[in-house]
Amino acid sequence: MDETQRATGSASPTPDAVAAPSLGAPPRFSPTLSPTPPLAHPVSRGLLLTVAAVFALALGLAWLDGRNTQQSLREDVARRLTDADAALAQSKARDSDAANEVREAQAKLSLLETRLAESQSQQASLEALYRELAPSRDELALTEIEQVLLLAGQQLALAGNVQAAVAALQLADAKMARIDRPQLTPLRRALARDLDRLKAVPFVDIAGMALKLDQVLATIDTLPLAKDERLPEPTPLPAPKDEPPWRAWLRETWAELRSLVRIEVSDRPQAPLVMPAQQYFLRENLRLKLLAARIALLAREADFKTDVTTANAWLKQYFDTRAKSVQTVVATLTQLAATPMPAELPDVSRSLDAVRAYKSARERGDAALPRPPDKSAPRPPDTIVPRQPALR
Repeated sequence: MDETQRATGSASPTPDAVAAPSLGAPPRFSPTLSPTPPLAHPVSRGLLLTVAAVFALALGLAWLDGRNTQQSLREDVARRLTDADAALAQSKARDSDAANEVREAQAKLSLLETRLAESQSQQASLEALYRELAPSRDELALTEIEQVLLLAGQQLALAGNVQAAVAALQLADAKMARIDRPQLTPLRRALARDLDRLKAVPFVDIAGMALKLDQVLATIDTLPLAKDERLPEPTPLPAPKDEPPWRAWLRETWAELRSLVRIEVSDRPQAPLVMPAQQYFLRENLRLKLLAARIALLAREADFKTDVTTANAWLKQYFDTRAKSVQTVVATLTQLAATPMPAELPDVSRSLDAVRAYKSARERGDAALPRPPDKSAPRPPDTIVPRQPALR
């Protein structure tokens, strides 16, 4: 307002000047001088100060925010630089360890190569020595055939296993056929004769017969004795219809009187009386007799049939032959006693003697076979290199 007044002070009259003419003369109007109207919206100083303060406060806040952002960026960059330095140090340590391990591995590899070369040279020398000392293929085959024939003889002598002996002789004949030497013809002829004799032996199921004897032994304690035989009760006659009570009473009384005395006509001899104290020994003697028969069966002895026949006779004499269990046991023992058993098993001694004689002739040089070349000789087993302790 003051500046406006100063700007317009020279043109606008003061209140005294305006009022002065009105005292004595009529008012005059100047064509050049006119009053200036006041401003429509005057600006106050307080508003300007408020705006300036807000602007300064915004600038201060912006400066503080920029400073904080810059500080956080510096801290992040410093932390990442620290992490990068640590990772670089770890990678250098790993590179150093890897370099050390590579050097150790190279040292171990050179040592292993040296030992491998030594072992290869030793194996080569051993192979050369083995080729000089190893027997020929024919000698190895003859040794195997001799061992097979020995096993066949043991099976026949100890267990009486004809099937195993036949399989062993067939295996020996197949080995001779693979050798394909004319000098082995007498051996194959002797082997064929022994094989024919073994095949002519009737097959006997020793295991099945022993199993049947075991079943009979398990039923000895349950077999009824002949003295304990009881006649079956007679079947009562049906009562007639419309029978008077007195007649029914007489019929029942007569039936009870008849049951007091029973007469039996038997065509069998009288059963022997066995005291209760002797029943245990009777059953044990029967068990021992059957066990002896089982042992004789496994040993292929001639006493087998004798023991089975004796046990069967005891069953028929002392036990109730009308009982189903006794009949089953008697039938089983009768079947076992009727089984044909070979009196004597053939042996393979002729074939074994022929093989041994041929080997002796080869050693003396009378029937020497051409030795195969060194390349056909069997290779020795691979040399086993001793395991060395790991290098530290």
